Amino acid sequence: MKKQTAGREQLGDFAPKFAELNDDVLFGEVWAREDKLSLRDRSLITVTSLIASGITDSSLKFHIMEAKNNGLTKQEISEAITHIAFYAGWPKAWAAFRLAKEVYDE
Repeated sequence: MKKQTAGREQLGDFAPKFAELNDDVLFGEVWAREDKLSLRDRSLITVTSLIASGITDSSLKFHIMEAKNNGLTKQEISEAITHIAFYAGWPKAWAAFRLAKEVYDE
């Protein structure tokens, strides 16, 4: 996984500690623990968590793109979102499908 700098770039001046935790701890340490859980699995868990929480904005799109980069196929993301719909809600799945379709059709 590439070094994350989005926190510092977008919030560094306004919320430096949050930016540090985002870039160095969440992405620098937690996501880097590939010996414990693969990037592919972390992506699937993250996408699921975001959809279940109703987070269907650019952060979900970013994580769907990362899921694709980490090996989740179009069929797998489609199946995952279909499954999530029954547990997290139909409208959340619709919103996620719009973003996933954009990402996988690119």
